[in-house]
Amino acid sequence: VQDDAHIFCTEDQIQSEVSAFIDLVFEIYKDFGFEDTIIALSTRPEQRVGEDALWDKAEEALRLSLDNKNLDWTLQPGEGAFYGPKIDFSLKDCLGRVWQCGTMQVDFSMPGRLDAQYVADDGSKRVPVMLHRAILGSIERFIGILIEHYEGKFPVWLAPVQTVVMNITDKQGHYAEKIEKMLKNQGIRAISDLRNEKIGFKIREHTIKRIPYLLVVGDREVEDATVAVRSLSGDDLGAMQIDQFIGLLNA
Repeated sequence: VQDDAHIFCTEDQIQSEVSAFIDLVFEIYKDFGFEDTIIALSTRPEQRVGEDALWDKAEEALRLSLDNKNLDWTLQPGEGAFYGPKIDFSLKDCLGRVWQCGTMQVDFSMPGRLDAQYVADDGSKRVPVMLHRAILGSIERFIGILIEHYEGKFPVWLAPVQTVVMNITDKQGHYAEKIEKMLKNQGIRAISDLRNEKIGFKIREHTIKRIPYLLVVGDREVEDATVAVRSLSGDDLGAMQIDQFIGLLNA
């Protein structure tokens, strides 16, 4: 339920690995629509393992990784883990609430306990450093944050159902099913609603479900081989050829 991963590296590689991780974190948060990221550097607690010289080197590597990217960050003295310092990444949602998600932690203890070794350039065997890294944190929690942030109105690429095809009368049922199949063949997450209900009822129901695009088909659409497109915001985008609509989704 967590996207934890672990990087084994030398002490001299800590800064470059952390720098690459920071780039990855910001890229992924941006993909999900989060632009406001809060960063904190947590340093050595009173109860800890490892020599102070190692802590000095690790804390400096984390600090340089942040400063070299000209990032704003706050210091949290004594808030590091007992095995090493860490950087925490918190997201601010649409209501201004702050959620701690990503983290990068330096671990001096676990590699030795695992009897992990590598052969250095001089032929000697040395114990590597372990970097604990998580981007989303708890995956279920991150999904909850996404739902809150978007109020359920996910961007098209993220929406579980991207579009629904609705017929006005039973006469267009076969055509609606054909459109649904065409969309699915293009990798679009589409469903159809062929129930014997008024079209206004169907539109309201699927709007409440936050489906990004609603496609309505009546006799005119069947005759012209088009679909009438409505956005979740209620905008009437008019009639489109199916290829034109697929292009809109993939834009």
